[in-house]
Amino acid sequence: MELAENESAAVQNDQPSGLRQYLMSHLREYGLLFALIVVMIFFQVVTDGTLLKAVNVTNLLLQNSYIVIMALGMLIVIVSGNIDLSVGSVMGFIGALAAVMIVNYDVPVLLTIVACLVAGGIIGAAQGYWIAYWKIPSFIVTLAGMLVFRGLSLWLLEGQSVGPFPREFQVLATGFVPDIFPSGLGSALAGIFGARQVNVLALLAGVAAAGVIFWIGFRQRMRNRQYGIVGEPYGFFLARNFIVAAAVIFIMYKLSTFRGLPNVLITMGILTIIYAFITQSTVIGRRVYALGGNQKAAKLSGIQTERLTFLAFANMGVLAAAAGLVFAARLNTATPKAGFALELDVIAAVFIGGASMSGGVGTIIGAVVGAFLMGVLNNGMSIMGIGIDYQQMIKGLVLLAAVIFDVYNKQKQG
Repeated sequence: MELAENESAAVQNDQPSGLRQYLMSHLREYGLLFALIVVMIFFQVVTDGTLLKAVNVTNLLLQNSYIVIMALGMLIVIVSGNIDLSVGSVMGFIGALAAVMIVNYDVPVLLTIVACLVAGGIIGAAQGYWIAYWKIPSFIVTLAGMLVFRGLSLWLLEGQSVGPFPREFQVLATGFVPDIFPSGLGSALAGIFGARQVNVLALLAGVAAAGVIFWIGFRQRMRNRQYGIVGEPYGFFLARNFIVAAAVIFIMYKLSTFRGLPNVLITMGILTIIYAFITQSTVIGRRVYALGGNQKAAKLSGIQTERLTFLAFANMGVLAAAAGLVFAARLNTATPKAGFALELDVIAAVFIGGASMSGGVGTIIGAVVGAFLMGVLNNGMSIMGIGIDYQQMIKGLVLLAAVIFDVYNKQKQG
């Protein structure tokens, strides 16, 4: 009863501003979500339903997993007011290191994974040291890193591909979570949905995730009300959460009718939750935004700006290493050209996801959505048979549009 009264009052408080005015003032936050929906509908129509087939949805997640993983770290780097051009080369180098250790020297898989993550952290820390404490621009340091680690990959692999990997390493990217429910239940659901099979665990995970989305949304909304923060109109709040929850259930249903939950999806989900929590609900997260917003003011307020910058790049190195392991496991081989130009896709995903060029602005969810928007564009154009030349031009125009939109918003607010 009390909740209903609070929400009724909230609706009355929201009405004067109007839905149109609210959307215009929050265009950065919701424009990307609407863009992703429109792009997916467009490609679903022009590809005659191929885009959202179960096998293609699974491939879409697998193909973009390493981009999403690196985008999480790149978001923090860009929010702090820096940039990292070396992530693609670091990713390729770590994949080469893993291949040499496992294939050539028979090092155990678990030990190799740990060693590679540590190596990635050391690489990021080394670059962060020069940027944070010697004040060398991140563009220059990471550009040098891009060239250095591209060369190291060629040297380590001696210009040749190394593989294949053992099965226990491949499951990092190509494995699936087994269904813990009886096969009879899956068969019964398959008959109801008209599918050949249904992975019950994947389907229930989608329903549970949708419930969590609503619960977190209502909890945050009520907390804002307690502090007198006027949120979005109640009707729009319900519609937005319903669309997101329905999309999650739909994607999970598609996965359940193929092979279930990919291992890499679990990895992406856990990392996204962790980094969203860090950036939104911790002191260090708020300090990173303060650092990117105004470094001098942050330093004067007592924030250790050098240490934060150093940690941002060390973290980026670890995530680039994780992406390198996933990429190598998916290809089942390490190649000298692995990761080539992928840093551009990662940076584009973060900027398209709403991050500001000047730092201090951006969200983890925005970076993830931006990564998947780029992934849908790549996948949809490939299905349509559009050449790589046109694909690159279209992605470049999309990135330019995102940056122009960012500049326009700043000028409008100023």
